[in-house]
This record gives sequence, C-alpha cells and structure tokens, in this order.
Amino acid sequence: MTMSLPSSLIATALLAASHGAVAAPMSLDDYLALHGPAPTTRIAYGAAPSQYAQLFRPEGSGPFPVVVLVHGGCWTVAFGGITQMRNVAGALVAQGIAVWNVEYRRVDEAGGGYPGTYDDMHAALDSLQQHALQYQLDTSRIVAMGHSAGGQLVQWIAGREKLPRTSPLYRDKFLPVKNILSLGGLADLRHEKDLIKSSCERDMVQLAGSASNDRPDIYSDTNAADLMPNGSRTVLATGELDTISPPRVAHDYAAKAKLAGDHAEVLILPGASHYDEIAATSPAWRMILPVIKQMLGMAAQ
Repeated sequence: MTMSLPSSLIATALLAASHGAVAAPMSLDDYLALHGPAPTTRIAYGAAPSQYAQLFRPEGSGPFPVVVLVHGGCWTVAFGGITQMRNVAGALVAQGIAVWNVEYRRVDEAGGGYPGTYDDMHAALDSLQQHALQYQLDTSRIVAMGHSAGGQLVQWIAGREKLPRTSPLYRDKFLPVKNILSLGGLADLRHEKDLIKSSCERDMVQLAGSASNDRPDIYSDTNAADLMPNGSRTVLATGELDTISPPRVAHDYAAKAKLAGDHAEVLILPGASHYDEIAATSPAWRMILPVIKQMLGMAAQ
C-alpha cells in the first residue's frame, strides 16, 4: 500500500540531521569496508550464482514490514554490492523491519544487463511473495530502497504495471511495490545517459539493450521516467556532495514524476557523499530512517 507522507516529513528529517557532529564525507574505500550481521537465511530465486536474496528477519512472530534492498555498484561487479548492504540491513532489523537484500546479475555477468537484470528484479520479488507466509513477512507494507544503480532498479520496479505488453519484461501478475526510496539513483536512462557514461562507464546497450523492429525504443520498458504515472510515492535522497548522481538529478526526476501525476519528494543530505547515503553509520541515516518508517506506517521514534 502507499502511505501518505506528512508535508513536514522532509523538514523533520532535516531537523534530525542538525543534531550531532558533522562527519567527513565517506569515500569509496569507506563504502567497500561496510559490513553487518549475517542474514537469517539465503534464498535462491534462480540457478545463476547471483540469483539469490538474503533475508534478515527480526526476532518475534511478526508479521513484519519489509524493506526490499537493492545494492548499487554501477551495474558491475567491480564496486561491491550485497555484502555492503548488510550494514543497513542490520540497522533496519533492529527497528523491527525485515529486509529482503537482493543480489542480481550485473552487466559483466552471464545473463546480466538487458533483459536479465530486470528479469532478476521480477524473480526476486516473486520469491519474496512466495516466502512471505513462511517467514511472517507483511507484503502489504513494503518499501523498495535502492542505492545508485539499485536506485534505478527500484524506481523501475514501481512502474512495472506500465510495461508494454510487447516487451520481454512484461508480466501480467506481480507483487506491486509503490513506496520507493532511491538513494543517489540514476533512473532516467533516456535523459541521463551521458552522466551514466561519465559516472559509471556504462553504455545504454548494456542497460537497455538494442533497438529492433519489435522494440524500436530501448527506453520503453527500461526507463523508469517513461513508466509514469504509476501511483507510486518516491523519495529521492541524495548527498549534497554526491558527484556520481548530483542533487540536480533528483530534482529533475521529481519534477517529471509530479508532472505525470505521481508523488515525489527530494531529500538532500547535508555534507553527504554518494556513499554516506547507504551507510547506517553516517549522519545521513538519521534522515533516511524516519522516511522508511513513515512509508511503512510505523511510528517515528
């Protein structure tokens, strides 16, 4: 379900950030060193080595709200991934929130890129739905949170109902996820292709495939900004000092979403880099956690 965020939420997040010491912005090396607790279990959703999710489940009987966590890394295996996400997974479990930490095939893995990476998002969410009863997961209360490349993927997840029926990615049944938190995401493939190339050295053929007679527009089923309106509420949180996905990207996407009729808000994280966005040890987390809890319908504490 889509929870309505109060108009004061972003102001509250900014107030939370104003308390406490200012830390130096995190570097890539700091990000790669992130770690957290072991998952409750590991669940394969396909046969490939990267087709699995890690479930982090709180103690107790549930049912538990769920954060679907999708890592970034410029869509490549070179810059970490699911292991680093354990740091925020542990922080969320401590709040009574279950985490479905998704691994997926990236562009430099067999079967990754288009359409495989998107197929993996479908399959990972199907697996979550299949295992929800067993692990007491409340699939009516879900936030999909992605960082960087993962931000692009969770923003795409929100628009799956708008996929063309002619697309290889089209599904007639799927688990809807309408609460989206994108941390430094680069979701508008059509309009940010130059930035994606300079920031991540990715070509659009890797992320969106090649044009064909049946699919003349490669962005028609891959570009989140083309899959609106879709009834989602998206919060785009970006570090003030993010140079990979600068604040301008978040503001541009939010403007397009609002123009299309969807809900979108921008949260700029003061003094934060691209890597502070996904670190529970960063001051930025004090701003991000209240957003997650509000989206899940949990009382802010």
